[in-house]
Amino acid sequence: MRFTHTCATAAAAVVLALTGTATAFGAASPAASADAVFLQTIHQANLAEIAAGKDAGTHANSACVKQVAAIIVRDHTALDAKGAALAKTKGIAMAKEPSAAQQQQLKALKPKNGTAAYDTAWLKDQSAGHQQALALIDKELSSGKDSQIQAAAKEARPIVAAHLKMVEGGVCHAPTESGSPQR
Repeated sequence: MRFTHTCATAAAAVVLALTGTATAFGAASPAASADAVFLQTIHQANLAEIAAGKDAGTHANSACVKQVAAIIVRDHTALDAKGAALAKTKGIAMAKEPSAAQQQQLKALKPKNGTAAYDTAWLKDQSAGHQQALALIDKELSSGKDSQIQAAAKEARPIVAAHLKMVEGGVCHAPTESGSPQR
């Protein structure tokens, strides 16, 4: 029994560390379900994406990156509102801001403000972040127990996947009015 408890706690800590949320929540509570940890982790990822999108809206060099940033802010704000409401109904505590690691990652872009180097670094950060988010979503979809949290993950997946396509490989692919990507 002790081994199972230790493994479950270690697994939750790994998930939190993956996205930098461990510092915001402290050690994972043994009572925390994987579904609750998913909701907390994806919430903090949403906060980081919103902050990064707002930053790019001000400091990006290209119109393409600014357009993608606006889409990311819009979509993650909507997803997070739904996730936060769901967490509230389930009594799950949520962070108020991105983790220290997420904040530091955004701060590292500051010296590049207004340059093509900013755009490249921002796109690479977004690509990595959206890949991590998709991995978390896929894990929730395959092994989550709470049907409402799984439904939220299912709703978020195509949106996060679309964001990944827009930033994949550190290259901007903003959608045009016709829906095809622009570069």
